[in-house]
Amino acid sequence: MLGVIIGVYSVVTLVALGRGVQNYIQDQFDAIGSNLLFVSPGKSDFAGDPASSLTRNRLAEKHINMIKRLNSPSISGVTPYIVTGDNVTYKTKSYYSTVVGVSDNALDIFNYALQEGRNFTSVEQNNSAKVAIIGPLVKKELFLSNSPIDKKIKLGEESYTVIGVFEEKGSNYDDQVIIPSSSAKDTFDIKNYSNIVIKTTSPDEVDLVAKEVQIELLKDLDEDEFSILNSQDILNSIQNILAILTAGLGAIAGISLFVGGIGIMNIMLVSVTERTREIGLRKALGATSVNVAIQFMLEAVTLSVFGGLIGLFLGYLTSLAVQSFVRAEITPIAIILAFLFSVVVGVIFGTYPAVQASKKDPIEALRYE
Repeated sequence: MLGVIIGVYSVVTLVALGRGVQNYIQDQFDAIGSNLLFVSPGKSDFAGDPASSLTRNRLAEKHINMIKRLNSPSISGVTPYIVTGDNVTYKTKSYYSTVVGVSDNALDIFNYALQEGRNFTSVEQNNSAKVAIIGPLVKKELFLSNSPIDKKIKLGEESYTVIGVFEEKGSNYDDQVIIPSSSAKDTFDIKNYSNIVIKTTSPDEVDLVAKEVQIELLKDLDEDEFSILNSQDILNSIQNILAILTAGLGAIAGISLFVGGIGIMNIMLVSVTERTREIGLRKALGATSVNVAIQFMLEAVTLSVFGGLIGLFLGYLTSLAVQSFVRAEITPIAIILAFLFSVVVGVIFGTYPAVQASKKDPIEALRYE
């Protein structure tokens, strides 16, 4: 029965954790909205030759201007996107953070709200001003409960003035430092943009805008030099990968159920031997071979289901324990599958002992010592 407990526990826990990771990623994408398009260098479409994504990055300011010149009523905003990592230093404190270089309209594009302070202006963007908006985690690490506004932090070899703190959006966003893209290029000696992000007026316009942008960018870039993905495409690709990994790990964990089934079969065979006289007595009193087989089959299924319920309960406790990290979720389907697996294991591995018990000759069984 221990094998069944471990097997069901492993399957339920892995499925719950997989679901939790999917929920976490879904939350991250929900935080920025479903009406975003990402223009990336290379063919980053999660398909084909992975080496194609290593195409030289040529995304530059002129491509931002090309998109703006479309004057599409379906586009509400465009921003360059530069991402790097660096130690953010304030006096003697240092915190490694994700540094993001964007334009002055990026807070609206990514649905950021300010907790305190202000956004940087288009003038500061054009002049490569050394100003920064920090996430709540960065504020907590460097400034504790004190206001960071107008304080100086160090990025790379440059001194930046903190002008704002944005509200919590989730751990991957809350440790960011947002600076003008022009400043990011100067400070970190970056020539091209990591991405160009486009916000459409509604999710329904995403496909239309993607086609418009593709046609425009093909005037300067080759087809294999860029790709356009929407947030739902990226999310679906990640979710599919996670689903396959979860299923694979669940199948591996299912081996424990097989081992547990063999254990139940061995227990029932021993039980059949030890209860030979009982079987003979039942048959002598009128029980049929079918009655005996059903009795031992039910005992095997009961053992298996009981082990499955224990495994399910332990899996539930584990999912509660990791709730602070990911939204692990035991779905009704997982519960039903755990129960069905337990019944099936009991039936399959209880069949042989049940048949052996039903074949006992009552006279020989009563003579058994």
